[in-house]
Amino acid sequence: MALTGEAVALMAKINKQYGEGSLVIASTLKDSGQLATGILSLDLILGGGFPRNQWSEVIGMEGSGKTTVCHRAVAHNQQLDPNFVTLWIAAEAYDADQAKMLGVNVDQVIVHATNRMEEAFQVMIDAAEARAVDLIVLDSYPALVPDGEAEKDMDEASMTLGARLFGKFFRKVGKETGRALSDTQRPVTGLIINQWREKIGGRVMNGQVPKTTPGGLAKNFAYYSRVEVARAEWIDEARPGKGKARIGQVVKFKTIKNKQIAGQKVSQSDYYFEDAAVLGFRAGEFDVVKDLITWSVYYDVIDRRGAYFQFGEQRWKGKDPMIDAIRQDLTLQEDLTTSILRTSDPRIHQDTPKNLEHFAEETEAEAA
Repeated sequence: MALTGEAVALMAKINKQYGEGSLVIASTLKDSGQLATGILSLDLILGGGFPRNQWSEVIGMEGSGKTTVCHRAVAHNQQLDPNFVTLWIAAEAYDADQAKMLGVNVDQVIVHATNRMEEAFQVMIDAAEARAVDLIVLDSYPALVPDGEAEKDMDEASMTLGARLFGKFFRKVGKETGRALSDTQRPVTGLIINQWREKIGGRVMNGQVPKTTPGGLAKNFAYYSRVEVARAEWIDEARPGKGKARIGQVVKFKTIKNKQIAGQKVSQSDYYFEDAAVLGFRAGEFDVVKDLITWSVYYDVIDRRGAYFQFGEQRWKGKDPMIDAIRQDLTLQEDLTTSILRTSDPRIHQDTPKNLEHFAEETEAEAA
Protein backbone atom coordinates (compact mmCIF):
# COMPACT_ATOMS: atom_id res chain seq x y z
CA MET A 1 0.00 0.00 0.00
CA ALA A 2 1.40 3.41 -1.03
CA LEU A 3 1.86 6.25 1.44
CA THR A 4 -0.93 8.75 1.76
CA GLY A 5 -0.54 12.21 0.30
CA GLU A 6 -0.22 13.65 3.79
CA ALA A 7 2.68 11.31 4.59
CA VAL A 8 4.47 12.15 1.32
CA ALA A 9 4.02 15.85 2.04
CA LEU A 10 5.42 15.39 5.56
CA MET A 11 8.49 13.61 4.18
CA ALA A 12 9.09 16.37 1.64
CA LYS A 13 8.80 19.04 4.33
CA ILE A 14 11.13 17.34 6.83
CA ASN A 15 13.71 16.44 4.17
CA LYS A 16 13.74 20.03 2.95
CA GLN A 17 14.13 21.38 6.47
CA TYR A 18 16.72 18.92 7.84
CA GLY A 19 18.37 17.57 4.69
CA GLU A 20 17.58 14.91 2.11
CA GLY A 21 17.31 11.49 3.69
CA SER A 22 16.12 12.69 7.11
CA LEU A 23 12.93 10.68 6.53
CA VAL A 24 13.07 7.50 4.45
CA ILE A 25 10.82 4.51 3.84
CA ALA A 26 11.78 1.65 6.17
CA SER A 27 11.95 -0.82 3.28
CA THR A 28 14.75 1.24 1.69
CA LEU A 29 17.02 1.18 4.75
CA LYS A 30 20.44 -0.35 4.05
CA ASP A 31 22.25 -2.79 6.32
CA SER A 32 25.91 -1.81 6.47
CA GLY A 33 26.86 -5.39 7.29
CA GLN A 34 29.70 -6.64 9.44
CA LEU A 35 33.43 -6.08 9.70
CA ALA A 36 34.94 -9.56 9.77
CA THR A 37 37.54 -10.15 12.47
CA GLY A 38 39.50 -12.84 10.64
CA ILE A 39 38.79 -15.23 13.54
CA LEU A 40 36.04 -17.58 12.40
CA SER A 41 34.89 -18.62 15.88
CA LEU A 42 34.49 -14.96 16.89
CA ASP A 43 32.74 -13.96 13.65
CA LEU A 44 30.18 -16.73 14.15
CA ILE A 45 29.06 -15.65 17.61
CA LEU A 46 28.97 -11.99 16.54
CA GLY A 47 26.82 -12.70 13.48
CA GLY A 48 29.53 -12.18 10.88
CA GLY A 49 31.82 -9.73 12.65
CA PHE A 50 31.65 -6.37 14.38
CA PRO A 51 28.72 -4.23 13.14
CA ARG A 52 29.71 -1.48 10.75
CA ASN A 53 28.62 2.09 11.54
CA GLN A 54 28.38 1.12 15.21
CA TRP A 55 30.60 1.00 18.31
CA SER A 56 31.63 -2.23 20.01
CA GLU A 57 33.56 -3.01 23.18
CA VAL A 58 36.33 -5.59 23.59
CA ILE A 59 36.73 -6.45 27.29
CA GLY A 60 39.09 -8.67 29.21
CA MET A 61 41.68 -9.14 31.92
CA GLU A 62 45.34 -8.30 31.37
CA GLY A 63 47.07 -10.51 28.82
CA SER A 64 43.81 -12.05 27.59
CA GLY A 65 44.24 -11.04 23.93
CA LYS A 66 42.11 -7.89 23.54
CA THR A 67 44.66 -5.93 21.49
CA THR A 68 45.48 -9.08 19.51
CA VAL A 69 41.85 -9.38 18.41
CA CYS A 70 41.84 -5.76 17.18
CA HIS A 71 45.16 -6.14 15.33
CA ARG A 72 43.84 -9.35 13.73
CA ALA A 73 40.72 -7.54 12.52
CA VAL A 74 42.87 -4.80 10.99
CA ALA A 75 45.14 -7.29 9.22
CA HIS A 76 42.24 -9.36 7.88
CA ASN A 77 40.42 -6.37 6.40
CA GLN A 78 43.63 -4.98 4.92
CA GLN A 79 43.99 -8.29 3.14
CA LEU A 80 40.48 -8.00 1.72
CA ASP A 81 40.98 -4.33 0.79
CA PRO A 82 44.53 -2.90 0.45
CA ASN A 83 43.03 0.60 0.84
CA PHE A 84 41.52 -0.22 4.25
CA VAL A 85 42.53 2.57 6.66
CA THR A 86 42.58 2.37 10.47
CA LEU A 87 42.80 5.15 13.05
CA TRP A 88 44.39 3.79 16.22
CA ILE A 89 44.09 5.95 19.33
CA ALA A 90 47.08 4.83 21.38
CA ALA A 91 46.35 5.73 24.98
CA GLU A 92 48.82 2.92 25.63
CA ALA A 93 51.95 2.53 23.51
CA TYR A 94 51.32 1.25 19.97
CA ASP A 95 53.37 -1.90 19.44
CA ALA A 96 54.22 -1.90 15.74
CA ASP A 97 56.17 -5.16 16.04
CA GLN A 98 53.16 -6.98 17.48
CA ALA A 99 50.95 -5.50 14.78
CA LYS A 100 53.30 -6.66 12.01
CA MET A 101 53.57 -10.11 13.60
CA LEU A 102 49.78 -10.38 13.27
CA GLY A 103 49.94 -9.36 9.60
CA VAL A 104 49.13 -5.65 9.85
CA ASN A 105 50.42 -3.29 7.16
CA VAL A 106 51.39 -0.44 9.48
CA ASP A 107 51.59 1.95 6.50
CA GLN A 108 47.77 1.86 6.47
CA VAL A 109 47.38 2.60 10.18
CA ILE A 110 47.17 6.18 11.47
CA VAL A 111 48.27 6.36 15.11
CA HIS A 112 47.31 9.17 17.48
CA ALA A 113 49.21 8.81 20.74
CA THR A 114 47.50 10.57 23.63
CA ASN A 115 46.15 9.77 27.06
CA ARG A 116 44.06 12.96 27.26
CA MET A 117 40.44 11.83 27.26
CA GLU A 118 38.90 14.95 25.72
CA GLU A 119 41.49 14.98 22.93
CA ALA A 120 41.07 11.28 22.16
CA PHE A 121 37.27 11.55 22.02
CA GLN A 122 37.36 14.64 19.80
CA VAL A 123 39.78 13.02 17.34
CA MET A 124 37.47 9.99 17.07
CA ILE A 125 34.43 12.22 16.53
CA ASP A 126 36.25 14.18 13.82
CA ALA A 127 37.37 10.97 12.09
CA ALA A 128 33.85 9.54 12.16
CA GLU A 129 32.41 12.76 10.77
CA ALA A 130 34.99 12.94 7.97
CA ARG A 131 34.38 9.29 6.96
CA ALA A 132 38.07 9.18 6.07
CA VAL A 133 38.85 5.88 7.81
CA ASP A 134 37.24 2.45 7.89
CA LEU A 135 38.02 1.47 11.47
CA ILE A 136 38.64 3.40 14.70
CA VAL A 137 40.31 1.60 17.62
CA LEU A 138 40.80 3.03 21.11
CA ASP A 139 43.43 1.12 23.12
CA SER A 140 42.40 1.52 25.83
CA TYR A 141 39.75 3.52 27.67
CA PRO A 142 41.15 3.00 31.24
CA ALA A 143 44.45 4.59 30.15
CA LEU A 144 42.74 7.91 29.35
CA VAL A 145 42.88 10.81 31.81
CA PRO A 146 40.19 13.56 31.87
CA ASP A 147 41.57 17.09 31.96
CA GLY A 148 39.73 17.70 35.23
CA GLU A 149 41.63 14.84 36.85
CA ALA A 150 44.99 15.80 35.34
CA GLU A 151 44.69 19.29 36.80
CA LYS A 152 44.07 18.01 40.34
CA ASP A 153 46.67 16.95 42.87
CA MET A 154 47.04 13.28 43.72
CA ASP A 155 45.14 13.69 47.00
CA GLU A 156 42.11 15.35 45.36
CA ALA A 157 39.08 13.24 44.39
CA SER A 158 38.01 13.13 40.74
CA MET A 159 35.43 10.35 40.52
CA THR A 160 32.87 10.12 37.70
CA LEU A 161 34.66 12.64 35.43
CA GLY A 162 35.52 9.97 32.87
CA ALA A 163 32.08 8.36 33.01
CA ARG A 164 30.34 11.67 32.30
CA LEU A 165 32.68 12.38 29.37
CA PHE A 166 32.18 8.87 27.98
CA GLY A 167 28.41 9.31 27.98
CA LYS A 168 28.80 12.68 26.27
CA PHE A 169 31.11 11.13 23.65
CA PHE A 170 28.50 8.56 22.64
CA ARG A 171 25.77 11.20 22.47
CA LYS A 172 27.91 13.32 20.15
CA VAL A 173 29.41 10.55 18.01
CA GLY A 174 26.11 8.73 17.53
CA LYS A 175 25.07 11.11 14.78
CA GLU A 176 28.22 10.29 12.82
CA THR A 177 28.40 6.53 13.29
CA GLY A 178 24.73 5.57 13.53
CA ARG A 179 23.67 2.89 11.10
CA ALA A 180 23.64 4.57 7.70
CA LEU A 181 20.30 5.18 5.99
CA SER A 182 21.84 4.64 2.56
CA ASP A 183 24.80 2.83 1.04
CA THR A 184 26.33 6.04 -0.32
CA GLN A 185 28.38 6.74 2.83
CA ARG A 186 31.67 5.05 3.64
CA PRO A 187 30.99 2.83 6.67
CA VAL A 188 33.12 3.33 9.77
CA THR A 189 33.42 0.87 12.64
CA GLY A 190 34.44 1.70 16.20
CA LEU A 191 36.20 -0.64 18.64
CA ILE A 192 36.97 0.39 22.22
CA ILE A 193 39.17 -1.80 24.41
CA ASN A 194 38.26 -1.91 28.09
CA GLN A 195 39.29 -3.89 31.17
CA TRP A 196 37.50 -5.67 33.98
CA ARG A 197 37.52 -4.26 37.51
CA GLU A 198 36.16 -5.76 40.72
CA LYS A 199 32.87 -4.08 41.62
CA ILE A 200 33.32 -2.19 44.87
CA GLY A 201 30.72 -3.24 47.43
CA GLY A 202 29.34 -5.96 45.16
CA ARG A 203 27.94 -9.08 46.77
CA VAL A 204 30.03 -12.22 46.22
CA MET A 205 27.86 -14.98 44.76
CA ASN A 206 29.05 -18.59 44.48
CA GLY A 207 32.58 -17.45 45.12
CA GLN A 208 32.51 -15.08 42.12
CA VAL A 209 33.44 -11.44 42.70
CA PRO A 210 31.15 -9.10 40.69
CA LYS A 211 32.93 -7.33 37.84
CA THR A 212 32.40 -4.05 36.09
CA THR A 213 34.16 -1.92 33.49
CA PRO A 214 35.43 1.66 33.88
CA GLY A 215 33.41 4.37 32.16
CA GLY A 216 30.04 4.19 33.89
CA LEU A 217 26.85 2.39 32.89
CA ALA A 218 25.70 4.71 30.07
CA LYS A 219 28.27 3.31 27.65
CA ASN A 220 26.85 -0.21 27.95
CA PHE A 221 23.59 0.98 26.40
CA ALA A 222 25.42 2.78 23.59
CA TYR A 223 27.44 -0.24 22.44
CA TYR A 224 25.93 -2.38 19.69
CA SER A 225 27.99 -5.36 20.82
CA ARG A 226 30.23 -6.18 23.78
CA VAL A 227 32.71 -9.07 23.60
CA GLU A 228 34.67 -10.59 26.45
CA VAL A 229 38.09 -12.02 25.60
CA ALA A 230 39.60 -14.46 28.10
CA ARG A 231 42.45 -16.95 28.25
CA ALA A 232 41.03 -20.45 28.69
CA GLU A 233 44.33 -22.34 28.91
CA TRP A 234 47.94 -22.26 27.76
CA ILE A 235 49.38 -24.14 24.78
CA ASP A 236 52.77 -25.77 25.36
CA GLU A 237 55.11 -27.47 22.91
CA ALA A 238 57.68 -30.13 23.78
CA ARG A 239 61.29 -29.15 23.19
CA PRO A 240 64.22 -31.45 22.30
CA GLY A 241 65.67 -32.95 25.43
CA LYS A 242 63.52 -32.05 28.38
CA GLY A 243 60.78 -29.60 29.16
CA LYS A 244 58.16 -27.66 27.26
CA ALA A 245 57.89 -24.15 25.90
CA ARG A 246 54.81 -21.96 26.25
CA ILE A 247 53.98 -20.93 22.69
CA GLY A 248 50.27 -20.03 22.67
CA GLN A 249 46.94 -19.87 24.41
CA VAL A 250 43.34 -20.90 23.87
CA VAL A 251 41.35 -17.66 23.57
CA LYS A 252 37.73 -17.82 24.69
CA PHE A 253 35.14 -15.34 23.37
CA LYS A 254 31.76 -14.46 24.84
CA THR A 255 29.22 -11.96 23.52
CA ILE A 256 27.91 -10.12 26.58
CA LYS A 257 25.70 -7.94 24.37
CA ASN A 258 24.90 -8.33 20.69
CA LYS A 259 22.10 -6.52 18.87
CA GLN A 260 22.86 -8.31 15.58
CA ILE A 261 21.92 -11.82 16.74
CA ALA A 262 21.27 -13.47 20.10
CA GLY A 263 23.86 -12.64 22.73
CA GLN A 264 25.56 -14.76 25.40
CA LYS A 265 27.24 -16.99 22.82
CA VAL A 266 30.62 -18.59 23.52
CA SER A 267 33.41 -19.85 21.26
CA GLN A 268 37.16 -20.28 21.34
CA SER A 269 40.22 -20.40 19.10
CA ASP A 270 43.89 -21.36 19.45
CA TYR A 271 46.38 -18.49 19.13
CA TYR A 272 50.18 -18.79 18.85
CA PHE A 273 52.32 -15.91 20.11
CA GLU A 274 55.60 -17.82 19.58
CA ASP A 275 56.87 -19.94 16.67
CA ALA A 276 55.83 -23.57 17.09
CA ALA A 277 58.09 -25.57 14.78
CA VAL A 278 56.79 -28.96 15.87
CA LEU A 279 53.13 -28.00 15.60
CA GLY A 280 53.70 -26.04 12.40
CA PHE A 281 52.66 -22.50 13.38
CA ARG A 282 54.33 -19.12 13.17
CA ALA A 283 54.03 -16.42 15.82
CA GLY A 284 50.88 -14.35 15.35
CA GLU A 285 48.74 -17.09 13.80
CA PHE A 286 45.42 -18.66 14.77
CA ASP A 287 44.61 -22.33 14.23
CA VAL A 288 42.29 -21.73 11.30
CA VAL A 289 41.88 -25.34 10.19
CA LYS A 290 40.88 -26.46 13.68
CA ASP A 291 38.12 -23.84 13.67
CA LEU A 292 37.02 -24.82 10.16
CA ILE A 293 36.68 -28.51 11.04
CA THR A 294 34.94 -27.88 14.36
CA TRP A 295 32.32 -25.54 12.91
CA SER A 296 31.91 -27.46 9.64
CA VAL A 297 30.90 -30.56 11.55
CA TYR A 298 28.78 -28.55 13.99
CA TYR A 299 26.74 -26.94 11.18
CA ASP A 300 26.72 -30.12 9.02
CA VAL A 301 28.69 -28.32 6.32
CA ILE A 302 30.94 -31.38 6.41
CA ASP A 303 28.80 -34.50 6.55
CA ARG A 304 30.23 -36.98 9.04
CA ARG A 305 29.18 -40.60 8.81
CA GLY A 306 31.29 -42.78 11.06
CA ALA A 307 34.87 -42.67 9.73
CA TYR A 308 33.83 -40.90 6.50
CA PHE A 309 33.69 -37.15 5.94
CA GLN A 310 32.21 -35.43 2.89
CA PHE A 311 32.02 -31.85 1.62
CA GLY A 312 30.37 -31.45 -1.76
CA GLU A 313 32.00 -33.91 -4.15
CA GLN A 314 35.04 -34.42 -1.91
CA ARG A 315 35.04 -37.44 0.38
CA TRP A 316 37.65 -38.61 2.87
CA LYS A 317 38.04 -41.80 4.89
CA GLY A 318 39.39 -40.85 8.27
CA LYS A 319 40.08 -37.51 9.92
CA ASP A 320 43.75 -37.22 8.99
CA PRO A 321 43.22 -37.24 5.18
CA MET A 322 40.51 -34.59 5.60
CA ILE A 323 42.77 -32.39 7.72
CA ASP A 324 45.63 -32.73 5.23
CA ALA A 325 43.33 -31.82 2.32
CA ILE A 326 42.00 -28.71 4.06
CA ARG A 327 45.50 -27.68 5.17
CA GLN A 328 46.86 -27.84 1.63
CA ASP A 329 43.89 -26.40 -0.32
CA LEU A 330 43.33 -22.66 0.22
CA THR A 331 40.29 -22.67 -2.08
CA LEU A 332 38.75 -25.42 0.04
CA GLN A 333 39.36 -23.30 3.15
CA GLU A 334 37.60 -20.37 1.49
CA ASP A 335 34.63 -22.52 0.40
CA LEU A 336 34.26 -23.97 3.90
CA THR A 337 34.39 -20.52 5.49
CA THR A 338 31.71 -19.20 3.14
CA SER A 339 29.47 -22.22 3.71
CA ILE A 340 29.80 -22.04 7.50
CA LEU A 341 28.93 -18.33 7.62
CA ARG A 342 25.92 -18.73 5.33
CA THR A 343 24.66 -21.76 7.23
CA SER A 344 25.10 -20.15 10.65
CA ASP A 345 23.07 -17.02 9.82
CA PRO A 346 21.75 -16.04 6.35
CA ARG A 347 21.68 -12.38 7.46
CA ILE A 348 25.47 -12.14 7.48
CA HIS A 349 26.66 -9.53 4.98
CA GLN A 350 30.44 -9.70 5.11
CA ASP A 351 32.98 -10.03 2.34
CA THR A 352 34.35 -13.50 1.77
CA PRO A 353 38.13 -13.75 2.17
CA LYS A 354 39.73 -13.83 -1.27
CA ASN A 355 43.15 -15.05 -0.22
CA LEU A 356 44.25 -17.11 2.77
CA GLU A 357 47.96 -17.44 2.01
CA HIS A 358 49.03 -15.81 5.28
CA PHE A 359 47.70 -18.73 7.31
CA ALA A 360 50.27 -21.36 8.24
CA GLU A 361 49.89 -25.11 7.93
CA GLU A 362 47.64 -26.37 10.68
CA THR A 363 47.77 -29.22 13.11
CA GLU A 364 45.36 -32.05 13.74
CA ALA A 365 42.19 -31.09 15.59
CA GLU A 366 39.19 -32.91 16.95
CA ALA A 367 36.31 -32.75 14.50
CA ALA A 368 33.56 -32.96 17.06
